[in-house]
Amino acid sequence: MPLMPGAESYHHEAGQVGVLLCHGFTSTPQSLRPWGEFLAGHGVSVSLPRQPGHGTRWQEMNRTRWEDWYAEVEKAFEILQGRCTEVFVAGLSLGGCLALRLAEVHGPAIRGVIVVNPSIANDVPLMRLAPLLKWFVPSVPGVAGDVKKPGVTELAYARTPVKAAASLPELWSLVQADLAKVTQPLLVFRSAEDHVVKPASVAIIREKVPQATIEELTDSYHVATLDNDADRIFAGSLGFIRTHASVPLQRD
Repeated sequence: MPLMPGAESYHHEAGQVGVLLCHGFTSTPQSLRPWGEFLAGHGVSVSLPRQPGHGTRWQEMNRTRWEDWYAEVEKAFEILQGRCTEVFVAGLSLGGCLALRLAEVHGPAIRGVIVVNPSIANDVPLMRLAPLLKWFVPSVPGVAGDVKKPGVTELAYARTPVKAAASLPELWSLVQADLAKVTQPLLVFRSAEDHVVKPASVAIIREKVPQATIEELTDSYHVATLDNDADRIFAGSLGFIRTHASVPLQRD
């Protein structure tokens, strides 16, 4: 299946500190590419894989589930772990949920976690109906493109594949149940105005992960990595990595 132009995975080999970036539901690596390139430019090895079913057609995504997306980011993590001394994980939206799941499963093998507008709660009425809707409709209007900055477009599906969405509640439940296992340093960026993910997700993280640092973004919507606060996210994540890595970055 042909890829959308710009939806390709991104990888950069640098020093012994690596970061795995996880894109969101129905989105593509394009939404995180500037973040990855920024970190790569400061001596961080970067892995930004394209998850199965993404970046082609929403019909293809309907043949995948959360286990497929998680398996892809876990494979990328293991490859990055094989060539780096220390690995951080990060993600946007559902990618933040996948990053948290990696931290729960792999524990001290992950040095720290960075998430932007993470989605870990079933707080959207449509998603509650997805397990039933999947038997009647293949897709519904999409949730992509929530960007405040003029002229910026997120490369993502215009439709939400319902069968794929119906698998999300299981992932959210798993991540919530195991949040106490996230003992690594955790940095959370949260947009004050987000039209996709409701405040419940960050509220749950605040309650269950006491070491989390939560920073509010005042000039971005959901896809903040492409929005007005992107530079703040990039600089903040670099500072977080420098603070918590025990080996210097390649350019430090």
